Order: sequence, then structure tokens, then C-alpha cells
Amino acid sequence: MGENTVDYWISLADYDLKVADSLLEKEHYIYVGFMCHQAIEKMLKAIYVNKINSTPPYIHKLDKLIELSGIKKEFNDEQYDIIDELTPLNIQARYPAYKEAIYKLLTKEKAQTILLNTGDLITWLKTLIL
Repeated sequence: MGENTVDYWISLADYDLKVADSLLEKEHYIYVGFMCHQAIEKMLKAIYVNKINSTPPYIHKLDKLIELSGIKKEFNDEQYDIIDELTPLNIQARYPAYKEAIYKLLTKEKAQTILLNTGDLITWLKTLIL
């Protein structure tokens, strides 16, 4: 694998976070949550490559990626709360049956908080890469 692959995943995570920010400006709140999930997923895959030196699994479950990367003990309760908040946003943004419910939940303020928390979590996750 190597450093180039880790850098690749980090650059994708950073890009997804920028996309989430631009979606917030355009008031597409459901997709802010979706892109924040994507950003964390890709950052976790960077960590997986860094720690395991193998291709990350083709999964989207953040808690599973944390576990497989061997970093579960590094997380505190507040960070897990962010993961718990992001996890359903991946599914709900993809399937029409869930979109209506999530539209009602994701206000501008909530989307801003999710984006801020995601940025903070990505910054912290980068410190786990040796």
C-alpha cells in the first residue's frame, strides 16, 4: 500500500468536507450530512491503510471501520456521538423513503454543527496517522 494510498484517502476526505461546506451554502442540508459521512469514511480508510497496510474493506459502516483499524480505544464518548450521528445520514440520503424524515431533522443550524464536528473529527483522526 504505502504513503501515496494514505494521502489519496486523506485528499478525498478533505475534498468531501469542502463539498459539504459548499452544499451548506446552497442550503442542501441532507447532502451536507451525507458528505460529512463520506469524509469520515474516507479518513477512516486512510487510517486503515496506514495501520493495516492493506486495501480497506468495501464497507460504509463507520463503527466497523474504526474497529477494523484498531483505533476503537482512541475514541472518546463525544467522538462516538459524532459517529452515531453521521451513520444514518449515509443511508437516509440514498433512499427516498428516508429523505422526507431527514429533511425535517436537518436544519441549517444542525447541518452547520455536523459540518463543524466533522471537521474537528477529521483533524483529530489525522493525528492518528503515524
